[in-house]
Amino acid sequence: MSQPVQHRGRRRPRLDRPALVALLFGLAGIGYRLVLTLYTVPVSNSDEATFGLAALHIGQGRERPVFLYGQHYMGMLESYLAAPLVAVAGPSWPVLRLPMLALYALFLYLIYRLTRRLCAPWFATFVVGLLALGGERVVRDQLTVVGGRPEVKPAVLLMLLITVGLAAGTVRRRRLAVAFFGLLVGLAAWSDWLILPYLAVAGLALVWALRRELLGWSGLLLVVGVVVGVAPMVLDNLRAGPGEDSLTVFREVSTKAGPLPPWSERVRGGLLEGVPLAHGLCPVDGCGRWQQWLGVLYPVLLVVGAVLAVLAYRRAAGARGERVGPVVQLALVAGAALTLLSYVRSPLAATSPLDNARYLSVLQLSLPAVLWPLWVAAVAGWRGTVGALGRLTGALSTAVLVALTATTLVVTVLFAATGAAASRTEERQARELAATLRADGPHEVYGDYWTCNRLIFNTDETVVCGVLDGNLSPGQNRYRPYWRQVGRAPRPGYVVEVDSPMDRRLRRLLADRADAAPVREVGGYRVYHPETPVRPWR
Repeated sequence: MSQPVQHRGRRRPRLDRPALVALLFGLAGIGYRLVLTLYTVPVSNSDEATFGLAALHIGQGRERPVFLYGQHYMGMLESYLAAPLVAVAGPSWPVLRLPMLALYALFLYLIYRLTRRLCAPWFATFVVGLLALGGERVVRDQLTVVGGRPEVKPAVLLMLLITVGLAAGTVRRRRLAVAFFGLLVGLAAWSDWLILPYLAVAGLALVWALRRELLGWSGLLLVVGVVVGVAPMVLDNLRAGPGEDSLTVFREVSTKAGPLPPWSERVRGGLLEGVPLAHGLCPVDGCGRWQQWLGVLYPVLLVVGAVLAVLAYRRAAGARGERVGPVVQLALVAGAALTLLSYVRSPLAATSPLDNARYLSVLQLSLPAVLWPLWVAAVAGWRGTVGALGRLTGALSTAVLVALTATTLVVTVLFAATGAAASRTEERQARELAATLRADGPHEVYGDYWTCNRLIFNTDETVVCGVLDGNLSPGQNRYRPYWRQVGRAPRPGYVVEVDSPMDRRLRRLLADRADAAPVREVGGYRVYHPETPVRPWR
């Protein structure tokens, strides 16, 4: 990555050309996302607001949540990272998202280091350039505080770099490194269970690299690290009531009543929609047929990547330091395959592929292993070191890499030029509503799920909101104290989207009082403030 040069009696590192270009790509990607962060693009929502409110409570010393309010399976590491900033600067979306931007920068750095170590310098630069781009689906997974994915990806890369260093003998404090590996495993498992396939293959790679060493103190420290990292989740589950443990809750939300869609539909949704969306080849509203080619090619690339890794392992000398590269590449291929298999087992892959493609964002970890066969074939073809068939394969591989880059670039530019405007409009309306209620009241209101927690966060809890469903019955109230506070209000208000089912239902219940009740329209919402509360569930 760098070369030491003499300068006034001191040695300082100098970036070589691939590292310098990668640095420029990385800075461009970070700058692009910084601008989006400052403008709150992609748009905020109540899921993210729940993490923000938890960060506010943590910073104030009011709460120490282990899992997201109202859940028992998604860790709150992102809220803890944002808590000091929110405590100092107050609740705002850019402040809440800044730690996610830092995690993205760390992800770029680590994937460059790992890819350069395993593959080739210019290929590592190419991977960073691809990851610097990103349409709405990609940057939403990277920047919004909705749990898990931004932090677990750097954690896995760190684990694999530790494994490479231990096998090559470049890590001095080996036991400390192994303990840190275990801590990362525990924290990642607490934060997001979607990363479990990658944790499994990273663990197997470590076992291969250390072998007998894990039978002594290193193994004990590894276990201690895992226990410390996962301790919050374990302790919370020990106190959980029947049916409220993480495994039971996660199983319930991962299944869907009714007949299971056939494998063909789930595989189609996972490959043709999920894979291109996760890699930034499609806009957030879905993939056209011409954008689905990566999904068709992806399983083939996984197989070829695995074959290349096995061949490289067999050609390498017996030393673990020389064979660890192919082992880690094989781990990345296996992690992607297991993640895809886990995803297509769910009915959501067929019934709602657009909404659930976010669960495949961790596939970015395997991008170096997936694209490496194409790069090898393209380089061999351009250098002319292969026959006619090899040159044809190299030309096709080059075309695929160019198409991948061009498509990702087009989707990124279209989102930056047109898609961001819609997010800014919606965000402006939400802030207008918050400012109006904060200034003029009412300060205790009912609303739907996607209105309530965002409204509370935007007003720094000056306005408190209780969640109702479309029938004006109690809805998904993640933080129960808000519901109880609104329930005690003698004259609560109602914030509903104009002409929504909740709006029509409320007007029917108000009947003759509908026009008499004070009503304001603010940013696409109607704010009702009747003299007598409307609580039909009572």
